Amino acid sequence: MTHPTDRPATWLVTGASRGMGLELVRQLLARGDRVTATTRSTERLLAALDGTDTTRLHAVAVDLTDPASVDAAVAATTERFGGLDVVVNNAGYGFLAAVEETSDAEAREMFDVQVFGLWNVLRATLPVLRAAGSGHVINVSSILGLTAFPGWGAYVAAKFAVEGLSEALAAEVAGFGVEVTVIEPGYFRSDFLTTDSLRLPTSTTGGYEAVREMTETHLGMSGTQLGDPVKAAAAIIAVAVDGDGPLHQVLGSDAHALAGAKVDALRADLEAGRDLALSTDHVRA
Repeated sequence: MTHPTDRPATWLVTGASRGMGLELVRQLLARGDRVTATTRSTERLLAALDGTDTTRLHAVAVDLTDPASVDAAVAATTERFGGLDVVVNNAGYGFLAAVEETSDAEAREMFDVQVFGLWNVLRATLPVLRAAGSGHVINVSSILGLTAFPGWGAYVAAKFAVEGLSEALAAEVAGFGVEVTVIEPGYFRSDFLTTDSLRLPTSTTGGYEAVREMTETHLGMSGTQLGDPVKAAAAIIAVAVDGDGPLHQVLGSDAHALAGAKVDALRADLEAGRDLALSTDHVRA
């Protein structure tokens, strides 16, 4: 991480009141870093941090879908801490429904939070990082940003968008000394697969019994997932501190296996469609 050595690093973490975001904030404060933690409920965040030294914490309620709210949080961060080093876009939620039964409002809300909300954070923080000539943007995606499961269409669509946005952003800001990493976790033992974080459709459509079964399976997984959120938070910190890591960083052995399978499947598709692909070029004289 490239930041002045005479002061702690300053982080902005969204979605900080539960799960991986909360654990990340705990570890950052324990390191002595400064943290602006955004959440929909500062009361819930502070209660969860009971017993933690919060003197270097700026907890702020932010509506990520409101650019003015985001701008105010970033301005308060630089005013209070004198700068900004690392931005972690972590806020989000799960949604399990078939594509057909996902309403327009449900799809738009998913994108408002996980794509446009992230974009609001980027617009507010990138001028600060560019002016400093350093910094790191860490966008938390999912293994479902690299591959897809049935029943996760809206979530997958949003995370695929985050992946593409992150790749373009990395190329755009490299010349300013700003690094970009997209994190793709697998299944981690947090509250993501509970009704607090996993939303369901307002109405369902007959014929999608397999999606209903997947929903029940996922709700029943809570507390049994393979991944350790404490280790995941430590890994995210290492990504920022060490620097020069890959653009795509999967977390979890399950995510690594699924990503590898997707690469193999994509390669197989490319080879299977090679002749038809090449046949569409203009014939050279």
